[in-house]
Amino acid sequence: MAEDTNNALFSDAQEVPAQAENTAAEVQPEAERTTQPAAQDAAETADTLDTQSVEDAPVSIDTTAQPASQLATEPPAEEEKPGTVTPEDVRAKIAGLPGHWYVLQTYSGYEKRVKQDVTVRMTTMNMEDYIFQVEVPMEEAFQVKRGQRKLVSRVRMPGYVLVRMEMTDDSWRVVQSTNGVMGFVGNGREPVALTEDEVVNMLTPVVEQEAAAEARAAGVPAGTNPATISPFAVGDAVTLVAEPWAGMPATVSQVDAENQRLTVLMTLVGQETPVELAFTQVRKDEQF
Repeated sequence: MAEDTNNALFSDAQEVPAQAENTAAEVQPEAERTTQPAAQDAAETADTLDTQSVEDAPVSIDTTAQPASQLATEPPAEEEKPGTVTPEDVRAKIAGLPGHWYVLQTYSGYEKRVKQDVTVRMTTMNMEDYIFQVEVPMEEAFQVKRGQRKLVSRVRMPGYVLVRMEMTDDSWRVVQSTNGVMGFVGNGREPVALTEDEVVNMLTPVVEQEAAAEARAAGVPAGTNPATISPFAVGDAVTLVAEPWAGMPATVSQVDAENQRLTVLMTLVGQETPVELAFTQVRKDEQF
């Protein structure tokens, strides 16, 4: 009887651990099911916090690692307008030309005539190997006359002509004896050749005119804007022709050629008063 009781107790004892294992097995999946969503929620919460912290964090860019071309973009170089002439352009034109440049002094108003006559004489007297080129520096300008603005071409250096030549006794004599020529600029009978910088400065208007003519022929605007020549100068004596001061004398103190206006000083109430007028409101007094 005692042995049966022990067997029963032993079997019960074996069943208890088995039941415990079954209970633990049943509890464990349920616990895992309970903890897994919590873990997933925690992970999602952590991801959300990380994302927010990254989004909310200030942005810092390491510019030292970027190429310089991306950090600073240089402004595009300005394109030169057609007809624009630079000193380098003039130097390139005169580079390697035979002879030297000299300045002729002429009678005022005879500059173009002297150029024509010297050109003819160097051919008729077989001096093409010594006299090469004659130039009268010209410039274009707007001239204001009777209230009208007109584009004109005028001599830039009145009384002077440039000649490129090899200086010999014969070539000097051919040029010197030309009608209208007063002589070479220099020391007595020894003409002084111009330096390269002087030639560039004096010939720039000539090259500018050529470039402007080429630009206009191509249908594009020239690169330089002609200046405006005023019929009045500071200090000129004028008479007002507009009311209410018609007939009153005045003196020009400022000139705005572009806008065709000037400032004159006239005597009002015993003192000089500046008055701004148009070119058409005054008349230049003739000086004898």
